[in-house]
Amino acid sequence: MSTIAVTGAASGIGAATSTRLEALGHRVVRVDRGIGDIAADLGTKTGRDTMLTEMARLAPNGLDGVVAAAGISAPERPCETISINYFGAVATLEGLRPLLARRPGSRAVAIGSTSALLPTDGATVEACLRADESQATHEIAARPDTAYMTSKIALTRWMRRAAIAPQWAGAGILLNGVAPGVVETAMTAPLLQDDKMLALIALSNPMAVAGFARPEEIAELIVYLLTFEGHYLLGQMIFIVGGTEAIMRPDSF
Repeated sequence: MSTIAVTGAASGIGAATSTRLEALGHRVVRVDRGIGDIAADLGTKTGRDTMLTEMARLAPNGLDGVVAAAGISAPERPCETISINYFGAVATLEGLRPLLARRPGSRAVAIGSTSALLPTDGATVEACLRADESQATHEIAARPDTAYMTSKIALTRWMRRAAIAPQWAGAGILLNGVAPGVVETAMTAPLLQDDKMLALIALSNPMAVAGFARPEEIAELIVYLLTFEGHYLLGQMIFIVGGTEAIMRPDSF
């Protein structure tokens, strides 16, 4: 039985992934703000430290997988968006890497977004990649409307750089990412009930198929990345977007 940590496990993609893993017989250590095996706010240093301490207690023999799914989309709270979506995710993946290193064939998955293809704030991205949370939250305050996509492009770039490093690939830990398009979750429900927002989504997320994704569809791909047998797939941010990425940049390959 594999032991896999999932953050943001109380709802949306994190909940769907946890449910699918448990149905397959895996042990899931669920992390979320208020409920779960570990209650921790990953937007804060205290919450990150709590998560790492408790995970070491609950999985003393190591982890077979980690899914950094905790995230928010809150334009009115840009600093919190950067702190949770980027710094919380990186703290999860880097902080739990020693536990992954104890288990052969371990895997980790970061949750990106198709929104990373939209305009982002370069100064904030650079501050994120320098691990300067104070500067990153300062920079994003000037362009709060880009906070979500900025957090996701920064996480994508961090993931690709980290995945090929000796402490990840060199240690046999395969790190990849999943970039969903529009998914029907509690976070997106208010947007998907607004006709004006739906019109904007149609422009920013053109799709080749009908209907938005369900969390269970994203979970299926995440579980594959946690359990495939090969050792050659790493550093990939896999778009699961109904064709959006191919429509928006058909020649980018």
